[in-house]
Amino acid sequence: MNISATVENRRGSHAVSLAANGREHGLAIAPKSEGLGSSVNGGELLFLALATCYCNDLYREAKKRNIELDSVRVEVTGEFGAEGEGAKNVSYRASVDGRASQEELLNLMRHTDTVAEIQNTLRFSVPVKLAHVEARTI
Repeated sequence: MNISATVENRRGSHAVSLAANGREHGLAIAPKSEGLGSSVNGGELLFLALATCYCNDLYREAKKRNIELDSVRVEVTGEFGAEGEGAKNVSYRASVDGRASQEELLNLMRHTDTVAEIQNTLRFSVPVKLAHVEARTI
């Protein structure tokens, strides 16, 4: 799956566009109240990515096991220190309501943790490089 995310920001305007395998959509995120930048920070979005991945993957893995889930709740927490420091103490907790035994649901949740792509990306590290920069004088 090919994924891209684009942010375009200028005073009073913040636009987010996302694409997965050519399917594009937007995400409404307001600009900062002072005008420049996003009203959410990258750490919040990173943790949202972890929560979203685990939630979606729970439904995917449940379907494979013929388990019907009625609801999923995922909360991700962690800390960021000084500027430039990576996150630490990142953990998440989840709860599900589903039509299966408690043991089957717990097994599903533990298994899903091992196949959640965003979690595994962070656990096993992936190089991130700045591929191109461009600046224009105005």
